[in-house]
Amino acid sequence: MKKVGIIGSGTMGIGIAQVAATAHCEVFLYDANFSQTEKSLKNLKITLNKLAEKGKISTEKSLEIFNQIKPCQEIKELKDCDLVIEAIIENKEIKQKVFAELETYVSEKCVLGSNTSSISITSLQSELKNPERFIGIHFFNPAPLMPLVEVIPGLLTENNLAQEMLDLMKSWGKSPIIAKDVPGFIVNRIARPFYGEALKIVEENLATPEQVDDAMKSLGNFKMGPFELMDLIGIDVNFSVTKTVYQDYFYDPKYKPSLLQQRMSEAKLLGRKTGKGFYDYSEQNQESRVKNQEIVKDESLYEMIFMRIISMLINEAVEAKRLGIANDEDIETAMQKGVNYPKGLLNWGKEIGYQKISETLQNLYEEYQEERYRQSPLLKKL
Repeated sequence: MKKVGIIGSGTMGIGIAQVAATAHCEVFLYDANFSQTEKSLKNLKITLNKLAEKGKISTEKSLEIFNQIKPCQEIKELKDCDLVIEAIIENKEIKQKVFAELETYVSEKCVLGSNTSSISITSLQSELKNPERFIGIHFFNPAPLMPLVEVIPGLLTENNLAQEMLDLMKSWGKSPIIAKDVPGFIVNRIARPFYGEALKIVEENLATPEQVDDAMKSLGNFKMGPFELMDLIGIDVNFSVTKTVYQDYFYDPKYKPSLLQQRMSEAKLLGRKTGKGFYDYSEQNQESRVKNQEIVKDESLYEMIFMRIISMLINEAVEAKRLGIANDEDIETAMQKGVNYPKGLLNWGKEIGYQKISETLQNLYEEYQEERYRQSPLLKKL
């Protein structure tokens, strides 16, 4: 598959284009807003020049990667592609409309993929003339750096296609895994409590975002805390994924979105991209935030924060294992290579002790009487 089309030239689209171009593919980059494509290519040129300056790649390689990407003004320019990956807004109807148009131009052999992080692959392929050539190919942000790719066949996907895409992603230098077509797939399903439980702790005034982030970094060795990560992802994007997973699991309380996150989205306090989210990223505040950030460190509070969040995460990983969403090895790989967790959650559970995780959840259930704290039936048996 040497001719690859990318629909959407935002952060994910241009990132996937860079990955494909680095793997010597001819890339056709299309966005309904052509000025976005021009802007993204300009930024990519700067990124590649920096990589060359640092000696990460040669100057020749940086030029080669850039020249492999062809900006397209119309979707029909993707007609000769062997594979097209869509990376646009997380909206099912808009995605379906784009694929319906794309199908009128590409050959029947062309594989259609979606980079959706939470929308059902089966629901996206169901409206197509040839649903069997459609599959989920989910990269993680930033796509050139994060090794994980979730390959998600839908119910109507041709049997051999998942393995074909797995092999292709390996040839692109990625660490791909096959996931079941369930809401959130592997990573976005298992990772929900990292944000959800952190938000609940702050909503209840038990701790500040700074304290939660500090607790997870100091006790759990996470590279970023939940609030820093939400600011990086975009609070609106994170909220949208949470809502999709919640709705698609028929309003299971485990995945209930946060009112605080909704208010932040409504206020357009979306994180780094707007200059302010849970933290202030405006230039005058950046230096003072680093210098004057005084976090009240409380050992017992930090232990409570860490145990609440890690217990919820491990419980989700155990439940994913029970339901066969992926095998043990892939569950561990997914969380370490998709969201940079310091350890695989199943091994982490063994390390802390599954009994301690179970007791933590039982205590939370008794305190709150909320279904969000129910345990996986497998947890008590481990």
